[in-house]
Amino acid sequence: MAAEVEFSPLRFASFASVVDTGFWHELSRRKLDVYALDDKPKPLNGSYTNRDPAGLPSRLSVDYDAFDKAPAGSNCLSYGTLMNTNTPDAFKTADKSQLLNQAGQKIWDSVVSGEAAKDPTLLNQFLLLSFADLKKYHFLYWFAIPALFPEQPIVAGPAQPLSTRLSEAQMGRLQESWDDLCTNNDQSFFLVSCEGDGSVDVAPLRDWETFMKNHSQVLVAFSDPCTLEANPGWPLRNYLVLLAHIWKEKFDAVDILCYRDRTFQGVRSSSHSIVIKVKLPSLTAEETPKCVGWEKNKRQKMGPRMVDLSSSMDPSRIAESAVDLNLKLMRWRIIPGIDLDLVAGTKCLLLGSGTLGCNVARCLMGWGVRTITLVDNSRVSYSNPVRQSLFVFNDCVNGGKPKGDAAAEALRRIFPGINATGIGLSIPMPGHSVSSAEGELERVKESVKKLEELIETHDAIFLLMDTRESRWLPTVIAAAKRKLVINCALGFDTYVVMRHGVRGSEAALKIDVTREMRIPGTQLGCYFCNDVVAPGDSTKDRTLDQQCTVSRPGMSMLAGALAVELLVSVLQHPDKGAACGDTTAGEAHLEADFESSLGLVPHQIRGFVEVLFRHAS
Repeated sequence: MAAEVEFSPLRFASFASVVDTGFWHELSRRKLDVYALDDKPKPLNGSYTNRDPAGLPSRLSVDYDAFDKAPAGSNCLSYGTLMNTNTPDAFKTADKSQLLNQAGQKIWDSVVSGEAAKDPTLLNQFLLLSFADLKKYHFLYWFAIPALFPEQPIVAGPAQPLSTRLSEAQMGRLQESWDDLCTNNDQSFFLVSCEGDGSVDVAPLRDWETFMKNHSQVLVAFSDPCTLEANPGWPLRNYLVLLAHIWKEKFDAVDILCYRDRTFQGVRSSSHSIVIKVKLPSLTAEETPKCVGWEKNKRQKMGPRMVDLSSSMDPSRIAESAVDLNLKLMRWRIIPGIDLDLVAGTKCLLLGSGTLGCNVARCLMGWGVRTITLVDNSRVSYSNPVRQSLFVFNDCVNGGKPKGDAAAEALRRIFPGINATGIGLSIPMPGHSVSSAEGELERVKESVKKLEELIETHDAIFLLMDTRESRWLPTVIAAAKRKLVINCALGFDTYVVMRHGVRGSEAALKIDVTREMRIPGTQLGCYFCNDVVAPGDSTKDRTLDQQCTVSRPGMSMLAGALAVELLVSVLQHPDKGAACGDTTAGEAHLEADFESSLGLVPHQIRGFVEVLFRHAS
């Protein structure tokens, strides 16, 4: 006569969440580029395994590809829901009890509807509540792995090793059959038959009716992530609720196989699996069982966890992500349609690395431009650092560093990820004679060739030189190569910022020239279009105050910023360089429907600081 089984309350080993670092990086990317302020629930995929060595806790893993891919191989699938809040206060005030009960209700609905019997992986659910501080790379999070539990405690007999029920040969056959289940992702919950003739049959849970008709001795099995000798893992809790719902009228108790598969020193074994006789709890379909599942923190108290990735990240990588943060935040509310990748990919050539060049370069960096080439033929002098923001005192000593090189070096110090290049080049100018010295003519020709190559390999050309005539040759070459030119020039208390028309663009054919106050972008003039005489040598016979750029110190900052803003506005226009020049007068432009997401795209901007007045046309 078989000994009577002593039943006692069954204790389950809870999950410990394990989040791959790559997951937080992917969440950061999606928060910035995809989700923005959308805090609606997002689906995730997690996994657990029954192959852990002894001593490890049951682990629910969330990997870097949790947003897109289900776990492969023998790993068991767990369906997750991400609730990423927009503020830390929203994280703290979220109704944790309601969130858990909603997750539990979802599991219970799948049980009552019969969906869980067809696909028992629906029993494996988790909730991830989080807040991502993308400035500091701090992530506040809290996992819940919901488990339904009836009012009556679940009781079970003592755990027995699988070796007391199966022979070594039978366990070998069970391993092969379980491997077959893995190919169809049926390994999470299944049935096992161990007949007296030594045969072992395995079937997915959805085939339970047919399987039980054909077999007399059945073990109800699941892949158990727990490694404890006397306790089952967390997935069994919802599994028992499902079994109680579909079998309570047929069985009072069932034998549960907590199947574990371990490889140690090259030898595979499942003998450490355990079998437990469990009484099925009483349930009613009308009432949802209570739900538990919020994970304890590292101090073993109910509360969230925090991970700080900044300490483990390469500072250069942090800088690369951080420089674009404010730009990407524009897309959350203010300008959802802005194309930041287009701006970042624009190769900018700055002809002139002085007062204007330094400020333009800094502003371009602020817009996320990654490629900046600075051209100049002079060296940093002692008068420069106070007005030219990329230079410091040490750049002036020993004759001064070449301006282009010093400016590029400063940009790389500010942000190591930028592709900044300095080039020393004298631009040939009309009105300036060429010396008859040997090799001088070849040097001029080489300079023209180099300038042409630079303009050819860049997308936007900034004319930021001291003299008017130095802008003439770049203007002609850029027009021939259909490049976008932004011209910026200073007076004492005035400035002009203008874009040159881009000729021959196909976009010009689409422009509605009948609209008033708009000039087609292909017909916009350049810096020299109104000249009645050819440019001459403006530096000849000039006093010191006429040779230097004497202007109010703030002028270059105003004009440089407007030059960059004009470029970005043009890039956001559907016709790019061929965008019409809006000459709308007064405040009518405030009511206009702009084609550029950044608003008005004028031909030129003129400022008069004496009366603090600016005019765009």
